Order: sequence, then structure tokens, then C-alpha cells
Amino acid sequence: MNSEPFRRRFAEQLRAEKALRSPALVEALARVERERFVGPGPWLILRVPEGYATSPDASPEHLYADVPVAIDAARLINNGAPGLVAPMLDALGLQPGERVVHVGCGTGYYTALLAEMVGPEGFVTALELEPEFAARARQNLRHYPQVEVLRGDGTRHKAASPDAILVTAGATHPRPEWLAALTPGARLLLPLTGVAVPGRMARFGRNLAGMVLRVTAREGGFEASFVERIGGSFCHGARDVRHERLLRDAFLRGGAEHVASLRRDPHGSDATCWLHGEGFCLSTRPLVAGSTGSTGSAGAAS
Repeated sequence: MNSEPFRRRFAEQLRAEKALRSPALVEALARVERERFVGPGPWLILRVPEGYATSPDASPEHLYADVPVAIDAARLINNGAPGLVAPMLDALGLQPGERVVHVGCGTGYYTALLAEMVGPEGFVTALELEPEFAARARQNLRHYPQVEVLRGDGTRHKAASPDAILVTAGATHPRPEWLAALTPGARLLLPLTGVAVPGRMARFGRNLAGMVLRVTAREGGFEASFVERIGGSFCHGARDVRHERLLRDAFLRGGAEHVASLRRDPHGSDATCWLHGEGFCLSTRPLVAGSTGSTGSAGAAS
């Protein structure tokens, strides 16, 4: 069945509901066939708080809704809900010809959207730790010459000055490798998750609540702000117990909307530190143009 009418309708629905600003993203949502990336139907679709339910049939119309779709139900790993991930792609502000690193590409659906957004003159490096998913992503994305899929740990990948880094699994802190790769104007977008989801969804133990952090490199430091609430599975290699506790406590205290910069200069914790971590600090202090020291490391964040 041709899914184009469902794709087009859903793309316009997301544009309106999520106030998407990027015409290239809306067009990508209308062009990319989600069914190519989640396997043949019927599909296991995650409904909150009920859990997984099998779609009535294999019609692709069931995929063009704001729902996660299982790619490994036994491990509770999903192709995430477009209504959560599309605003992340929108917040990157991608332009044709830009170079993007996608950490945690799964089977490649959101990598395909990135490839459409940067176009044939751009380039996307997609990283996936799970061998099976990496193999599926490589097969699914074979028609995009501007995409390379690497099987490996995206938290250790040292990118060569990308324009943007997108992380689509929940971390407790930004990896120093990601921050070090950012040159002025480059952006990092990652979910910081640290609060367990209460109630019936607690049985989906890897799903953690949090917010998406956008970091933009500037001369002399990093601007930072939270752009949306989100839940997500573990980003292996970018989580530890200490930062999970710090992040949970910070979210419970509130005030995330006041975060304005990410500091890496050595300093003691003070009233401007929303989260004072190891090797980084999310601060309410605005980045001062021409300041020095903010891009230096204050110790390795692990």
C-alpha cells in the first residue's frame, strides 16, 4: 500500500501541533517511509500507560501517528514517537550541506530524516552500538550516498568538526568528546534524563523522564538551554549513577528554564549552578561574549 497520503497528512499534523519551523523537516517527514525502518507489520505499538498493543493489520497508516513502535520489544527498544524526536531535529536548525553526527541511530529512520534535511551536498555519520541495529540501519539507508553507518560507541566517537551532533538516547551528562568536537556555531542536542517515570509505566524500567538540552558553541564558551521534555532509553557510555542523582535532584528543584550556559572552566559551586557536574556545569549565568576559559575542560566527565 502506498503510504504517501498518510505521510503527508501526518507531516502537516506535526507541523501544526509541534510548531515545526523547518520546511525541510516537514518535507522529510512526508517523504521518508517509516515502514522501511521498523520491519513488516503488524507492529507492536507502545501506548502509555497501557503498554504494547499489536496494530490491527499491516496497513502503514498505523505508523503515521505520534506513537513509538517496537524494534526490539523484548528489550523495550522502540523507534521513538515522531512528536518527541521531530522537535529535536527542528531545534538543530540544519541547513543544506551541513555535516551531522547521529548518536544512537537505531535502525535509521531519524537518520534518514537528517539525510533529507542536509541534502546530497551534506553528510550524516550515524553511530549505533547494537550490531543488529547497525546492520539494519546500513541496509535501510543504502540509498543515501551522504550517509555512513558505523557500528560503535557513539559516546567515544571523535567527530571532525561537525555542524551538529544529535543524541537520541537518554544521557546524564554531555560527553567531553561531543563538546570538544564543537566549533563556533556548531550545535549539540541530547536528552538529559534522570527521573524514573512513576506509575504503571515503571515496568518499562529503562524509560526515564527528563529534558532535551541544546548546546551551541560560541567564541569563548557554550550557550545552553532546555528545549522540550522527553523520555528515553539509556545512552550507554553517557550515564553514571552520580550524574543521574545530580540530574534527578536538579529537575526536582526546578528552574531548568533559567539554564543559559554550559561552563567547563574550573569554579566552585555557587547560586548560578543549576547542575554542577564533573567536568561541566549547567549554569544560569549567561555566556559573556569574548569571555575566556569556558571551553576548557574542568576535568573529565565520564
